[in-house]
Amino acid sequence: MKTNTIIMRKISLALLSLSLLIASVALPMNMANHRAIPDAYAQTNAAMLSALSANGSNITSNPAAPKIPITNTTTTSGASNTTEGLQIKRDVNYFDSSSGYLVYPLATTGKKLPAVVMIHENKGLNDYIRSMANTLAREGYVVLAVDLFRGQVAQTSQQAQQLTSSARSNPASTISNLQAAVKYVSSLPLVDSSKIASIGWCFGGGQSLQLALHSEQHPLVATILYYGTPLVTDKQQLSKIKWPVLGIFGDKDQANPLPMIDSFKAALDADGITNQIQIYKGLGHAFANPSGANYAPNETVDAWQKTLEFLKKYT
Repeated sequence: MKTNTIIMRKISLALLSLSLLIASVALPMNMANHRAIPDAYAQTNAAMLSALSANGSNITSNPAAPKIPITNTTTTSGASNTTEGLQIKRDVNYFDSSSGYLVYPLATTGKKLPAVVMIHENKGLNDYIRSMANTLAREGYVVLAVDLFRGQVAQTSQQAQQLTSSARSNPASTISNLQAAVKYVSSLPLVDSSKIASIGWCFGGGQSLQLALHSEQHPLVATILYYGTPLVTDKQQLSKIKWPVLGIFGDKDQANPLPMIDSFKAALDADGITNQIQIYKGLGHAFANPSGANYAPNETVDAWQKTLEFLKKYT
């Protein structure tokens, strides 16, 4: 009897040790997941969204699978090139030492186009954001992807944290950067200056909201934020917004807990601000980025379709 008890204890200890070993390996892998996936996957994600929206595909009959081939449009610094019906201008100097990525459709039929200021995530203006700018431009928009990190692109989570902290600790400069982007696209001959919107993801989503709160000199027509941080819930601050807001979130987002999202919507409603708040069940932060562990392709496609519908309605 004692022998059996000893054996069982040894087995239990062995299983416990094995579980701890697996956990110690899995946790760092999960944390590194956001860094390990190449930008090519993000580009493929953008191509997938572009193809699905172009074909008018329905999410229920077309489960998202990033298998669509893409074209690498990387060129030398400052170069301008065309690809797949788009005019691309890199390193467009729109604010001090900050250079953005400008892209727009070649065929405009002589009609002025709406414009979108696109704001990057915590990694900076990388290939993923450029691919998303291309994707949106194919829908008939002039897109300026801004750079709030002055040319720096994070390769690790630590670098990303340092860059975002620096930008947030200098809010006046960051806001001036975004305001300059709006002014720049407004000055372009092919842009309808009365139809300018903004969109951003994560850090960029929070900055898209901040731009909305500081656009008295040049009102926007729409503000879009994907799980933006930090999320403003103060009714008085949000009352500065005079145009529709689209907010996209997951209900398991630890950066934006559900009660905070509900407070955000309640404040918008109380101010009479037209808004559409989409909350996806079971999803965490950054679910629309394929380089993250929370990536949800089906919901990403659905969110993108809602984004395009929102932009079309208000621009």
